[in-house]
Amino acid sequence: LCDQIDPTQCRLKVGKQLFTRYGGTIVKNLQGQGFEIFLDLKFHDIPTTVYKACSAAFDLGVWMLNIHTQGGEKMIEAALKARDDSNPSSKLIGVTALTSLNKDDLSIYNFNERSSLVNHLALKAHSCGLNGIVCSPGDIAQIEISDNKFQYITPGIRLTSNKDDHEKAFTPQDAVKLGSNYLVLGRAVTESDNPQTTIRSIIESID
Repeated sequence: LCDQIDPTQCRLKVGKQLFTRYGGTIVKNLQGQGFEIFLDLKFHDIPTTVYKACSAAFDLGVWMLNIHTQGGEKMIEAALKARDDSNPSSKLIGVTALTSLNKDDLSIYNFNERSSLVNHLALKAHSCGLNGIVCSPGDIAQIEISDNKFQYITPGIRLTSNKDDHEKAFTPQDAVKLGSNYLVLGRAVTESDNPQTTIRSIIESID
């Protein structure tokens, strides 16, 4: 798949499944092909453990890493320290509420509305100094942050109306209009007969 993709046209996300199977080797191999890597491991643990895990990740030279903002302020600060100690130029972002959550799931967080939970966690991420958050494109308008440097990384992007595991899906054009800075596309590219053509058409559609 990666041999079919131009590294100047996109970055690659390495998630839990791929990283668990191949470890840091897959990151180094893809970097060797010219790709910048978003390491999507969503760390969520006590601060000391998160510091050590993030340090190991940043030592790989990744472009971006994510953590769960639900881990709290001390955990976020530990992750930021790991980034600053290991690779200050890397981006560190926070996952707010998973795009698969529905209203029933939100009750465990004592929030009735997804937008309230996302806004609460986004404000925490911003105040702690994270580079941005992972959220649904539909969440962005409800987030009470006025900072052009704070970035929104949005999964749940589909070229059609198929939602798969997400509660709601958005096209690339929808996501950009709503304020997304980085689009996360999985199956739309990986299941394409011609991944590079798909990537190029997406880029052209949002330019």
